[in-house]
Amino acid sequence: MQEVRRQPFVFPHSLYRILAGIAASLFLGMSSMNAQLAIRIDQYTLSNGLHVILHQDRTVPDAAVMMMYHVGSKNEKPGRTGFAHLFEHIMFKGSEHIADGEHFKLLQEVGANINGSTTEDRTNYFEVVPANYLELALYMESDRMGFLLPSLTQGKLDNQRDVVKNERRQNYDNQPYGTVHEQILAALFPAGHPYSWPTIGSMTDLSAASLDDVKEFFRLYYAPNNACIVIVGNFEDQQAKAWIEKYFGTIPRGKDPERPNVQPAVLTKDTCIIVEDNVKLPRLWITWPSVPGMTRDDAALDVLTDILSAGKNSRLYKSLVYERQIAQSVSSYQNGDEIAGIVQVDATAKSDTDLTSIKTVIDAVLNDVIANGVKKEEIETSLNGKEAQLVSRLTTVLGKAASLATYQTLWGDAAKFNSEMDRFRGITPAEVQAAARKYLTGHRVVFSVVPKGKTSLAVHPASPKETRP
Repeated sequence: MQEVRRQPFVFPHSLYRILAGIAASLFLGMSSMNAQLAIRIDQYTLSNGLHVILHQDRTVPDAAVMMMYHVGSKNEKPGRTGFAHLFEHIMFKGSEHIADGEHFKLLQEVGANINGSTTEDRTNYFEVVPANYLELALYMESDRMGFLLPSLTQGKLDNQRDVVKNERRQNYDNQPYGTVHEQILAALFPAGHPYSWPTIGSMTDLSAASLDDVKEFFRLYYAPNNACIVIVGNFEDQQAKAWIEKYFGTIPRGKDPERPNVQPAVLTKDTCIIVEDNVKLPRLWITWPSVPGMTRDDAALDVLTDILSAGKNSRLYKSLVYERQIAQSVSSYQNGDEIAGIVQVDATAKSDTDLTSIKTVIDAVLNDVIANGVKKEEIETSLNGKEAQLVSRLTTVLGKAASLATYQTLWGDAAKFNSEMDRFRGITPAEVQAAARKYLTGHRVVFSVVPKGKTSLAVHPASPKETRP
């Protein structure tokens, strides 16, 4: 990027400091069981490609700024993994006009809530600030977008690389069940698939990353044309737009990155994995490849996994935890990401309970759904829960900002969030049954983690107790 010079930021003066608050600006109209939500937004795109989304809420004393970049671990390359998450750390270590350590300091001094996160598909950074400090948040976000590289030294890279490695040791390598997700991804997706490695990356790749590698990754993916900025809260519309133009408008557009195509996983056989670990309780994961998000099958599978495990009246909970009392807990979910998806069921057994008995019950429940379907009342319970979750996301400025940014980044239009429930409406028992039959009867990954020396508790290939859906 070419260099653009700017004047230092002048802090606003105020006779008061507003404490961050929680409130909602919802426009609800009931239609049958479902709420019709309409968040009023103003969205436009700067000449450099930065997409801007504004939602005013004058009932709250604060404002949320959400910067979301369309880059996650799936945009990395084999041998160069972990870069997106690495930048989640580097972006808080100062830029050309903001010294190392000042980003947190300056924002926290005014009562801000600050953080960031990385997934397979996107990276976000946010600030929730008292409304009269909105300009400060915008200035700091713009400085690390347009002026990070001049401050990125080999020493800073080495320091943050070590931080990420230590995070991996603490949260993955030395954590009970910590590397299960990573191993399941490697078994589920073929080598080289964008979802076949974990977001945090591998130790080897992190060690091998050079300063030039990291800078090249930043130039491609952290440009304004690969990002959107959302402001939600108490602000003056024209003033916010003027600040956005002032701080972001001069940052040059970058090269348009190539996007990975939709690549569903296709398993050619069942895979059975057994791991002995320093754990007290055996745990089982069963994972199938499914579909990307925002599709009808994604919605049907989402409802199905609610019926299976959401709440104490769900089918798997009743069978495993309440009636047979062989499991401590059970959960299931459909995870529809941008280019592929997975369905997963996991259960933690009671002490010394063999996982084959757990799997037998899971398969029996699935067989019943596939053979006999589900009830309309179960679907309605699921949809009521989803509607409650949706409303909950709208009870804070940060929740609304995150929702709008995600819809814009992954699904192409923030306004589609207003029709979030539409893809669930009208789902029938026949659709749920068809989705179960289509996706849960194919090949799968069966993963057992058992205490050391107790492999007899694991699910083994071709177990005589196995009853496949």
